Amino acid sequence: MKKQATVSAARATLRRLRWLLAALFTVTNALGLILFAWLAVRSDAQRGRQQLDGDLSRVTLAVIQRLGNSGGAVSVSDVAGSGLTRQCPGFAVLPGGAAPFLGLQSGGCLSAPLATLNGIATRAVHSNRDVASDGDAAGRSVRILAEPFHDPSGTVEGAVVATVDAEPVAERHERMLALTVTGCVIVIIGLGGAGYLLAGRTMRPAANTLEQQELLLAESAHDLRTPVAALRALAETALDNPDQRAALLPRTVSLSRRMGSIIDDLLTRARLAAGVQQLRLQPVRLDQLVAGVVENTPAGDAQIAFAAAESTVSADPALLQRAIGNLLDNALRHGHRPDRPAVVEVSVADGWVRVADQGPGLAQPLQSAPFARAGSNSTGLGLSIVRWIADAHGGSLQVHNAPSGGAVFELSLPVIRP
Repeated sequence: MKKQATVSAARATLRRLRWLLAALFTVTNALGLILFAWLAVRSDAQRGRQQLDGDLSRVTLAVIQRLGNSGGAVSVSDVAGSGLTRQCPGFAVLPGGAAPFLGLQSGGCLSAPLATLNGIATRAVHSNRDVASDGDAAGRSVRILAEPFHDPSGTVEGAVVATVDAEPVAERHERMLALTVTGCVIVIIGLGGAGYLLAGRTMRPAANTLEQQELLLAESAHDLRTPVAALRALAETALDNPDQRAALLPRTVSLSRRMGSIIDDLLTRARLAAGVQQLRLQPVRLDQLVAGVVENTPAGDAQIAFAAAESTVSADPALLQRAIGNLLDNALRHGHRPDRPAVVEVSVADGWVRVADQGPGLAQPLQSAPFARAGSNSTGLGLSIVRWIADAHGGSLQVHNAPSGGAVFELSLPVIRP
């Protein structure tokens, strides 16, 4: 239960980390997108104002060119007689606090209140520079530009104040703003989904490792439970029956040896999964290596038939010996019928090692993990080690039940051609 709780906590941590990575990805990109959108909206607003100011400046310049001076006073007669007063944008010629003169205001176009126009004209006259401002006329937005004009001596005489309807530009800017905001929202939602997918892809190796650890824990607990229970039973029997200790001792040693082999397999698989144990590849005579494993494996009353053809593969000799040993041990333990000795056939050719037995076969053939014997409680941890070693070498482990009965395991490895 403690291991399961640890694994569950690790899964929850991975899920939180995935959401955190997705949120970080989304927020980072969203901030950049929002900054870009803000700059785009600001630039559009400035461009709109510049467009309006350009239209206004053409009007003020045309009016100033037609202003005259009569008897030391500003004359607007040429302006009044031109067609400018009937065109848009509208304008007004105002003293703005300078020497008073008879001003002029065009008609027919949108304009701001006279007090507003005169206030902007006064600012332009006092500062002797163009003054632009946004105003309001009857609930509609206008853009106002005041440009001072001078007498021949350079003295400011007044200002020409032009007004233009800013509503169309404002509406276009609002549409652009709405489209930008909508686009940003859609893109940010898309970024959130992409961030979640990318975070999942990034976390996939960790999730796979965790899944392998879960499988490793399950197989470890399952495969160790039986020998540990049997070892305890033998110890209790020997404790209660001193006269049977001599008979029970060999079985105890055998179970201890089996548990040691299981623990070695667990360590090998853990090292392979973590990438701690690196392959030391070298040319290996597969037929000779398998022959040595067969010769050094205690067979008891089992029958082992061995046939081999010369074959050289690229492999790590130590890991390959463990893989072959696991295949042979599995066949010797499970490859027999009740009350019959095991019969195992081992053959080697062209990078293949074939181990066939005459046992009950596999409950689920062609299933790579876990391997389960028919009528057996074993999850096949040793066979999982073989599969891991085969994958690490770029080979494969194929499993099927023979038509005549029994299981067949075929291990393939990369062949070195002469």
